[in-house]
Formats: sequence, structure tokens, C-alpha cells
Amino acid sequence: MAWDTERTRQRLLDAAVFEYSEHGPLGARVDRVAARAGVNKERIYQYFGSKQKLFSAVLEQEMIKLAAAVPLTEEQAADLGEFAGRVWDYHRTHPHHLRLLLWEGLDPDPLQSDRASLAAARERSEHYAHNVRAIAKAQAEGLLRTDVAPAHLLYAARALAAWWLAVPSAVTLMLGEAANESRQERRRVLVKLVNDATRKP
Repeated sequence: MAWDTERTRQRLLDAAVFEYSEHGPLGARVDRVAARAGVNKERIYQYFGSKQKLFSAVLEQEMIKLAAAVPLTEEQAADLGEFAGRVWDYHRTHPHHLRLLLWEGLDPDPLQSDRASLAAARERSEHYAHNVRAIAKAQAEGLLRTDVAPAHLLYAARALAAWWLAVPSAVTLMLGEAANESRQERRRVLVKLVNDATRKP
């Protein structure tokens, strides 16, 4: 039945999120994914084709979730600091997402040449392009600085939000006692830094 097929596929994806976030695309094992999902591992190849394509499907699913949870509309683009704060909130409550992105960054060929992976990459690019257009509009309205390209502003906001959580040991070493500050204070500092860096002087 189609419903059972989709449910089985989703169980495999949910199990794969855990496996890939823990072990990465090279260290992940399809037998562990299948065991966690309670499904025969042959179903992985039936539904996804390969271990790498399963990883691509996991990334696609998780990026869709992030895009839905942390949108950037034209109105919201005027406050990139708050956008960075919302990205930080998401990564803090969904740590597996950031680990997946870091694992992807270690892949020597992250954009696989198969059709499904390329299609997913194009969808991700279009999502970012939508964010860039929203920022460009805020720039045109005089709300954000214009001496930096909108794509660079987007990347800076996202990168600063994520890096606080990506390298916690470095945060502790650099900040010392300040590393013990509350989550609210860290978020406040993040929002201020991004707004100070992106708003029109």
C-alpha cells in the first residue's frame, strides 16, 4: 500500500537522521539505520538507491524543516539580528541539524552528480536565493548596509548563529568565565552583533 510505503520510507529517514548526525556519511552503516527503523536494509536501496543518496535525502528533509521553522520574509529581513537569533534557537534545540551540515562540509564531493541529489541542491539554492532577495529589498529600502552584497550578509548572519554552537570548546577557551553566561545573554549578544554589522550606519 502507498501509505505503508511512505510510512516505511519516513521511518528510514528518521533513523538515518540519527545515524548520519552521529557518524557522518562515510561512517554511517545502513544495517544500523535499518535496525533502528525496524526495516529490512534492502528497503534502503529500494527507496533511496544508495547510502549517499540516503544522506542527500536526509539533508533535504532537514533543510525543509529549518526553512519552515525559520523563514526570512521581506519584512523580517530588516532585522537580520533577530533572524540570526531564530537560527541560533533552532540549532540549539535541533543539534543534529548542525552536525549534519558539518559532516556535509567534510565530504570531498558534497554535491553528488546523481539527479536526485542535484535536484535537492537546486532546491536548497533557491531557498537561499529567496532569502537573498528579501535582504536585497531591505537594502533598497535603506534598512541594511549596501556596501556588502546581500548574499554575504545572509551568510554572515547564519554563520555567526551556527558557529557559537558548532565549536563549544573554542567558545569556552576564548570567553573564559563569560562562557558561563545565560542562553538569553548569549542570544542577546548574537542579535546585537549581527544587527550592528548589517544595519545601515
